[in-house]
Amino acid sequence: MAMVFGVFLILTGIYLHMYDPRIEAMGVTGILISAGCVALGRILSLPTKMFITFLLVKREADMAKPKSKSPN
Repeated sequence: MAMVFGVFLILTGIYLHMYDPRIEAMGVTGILISAGCVALGRILSLPTKMFITFLLVKREADMAKPKSKSPN
């Protein structure tokens, strides 16, 4: 759930920075608000990257194992 919220915060920060005239009118404070949304979103979405990396490493280790021969 935190990962989804993190992605939502990233998208919100980008929207605020690009399309909201109120944030632009705030000047530096507006930039800090939009950058804070993106930064907090990246922190919350970090487990997503770690999980995907873990799955890829595990898959690579499983593929590197030699297949055992079945006794006949």
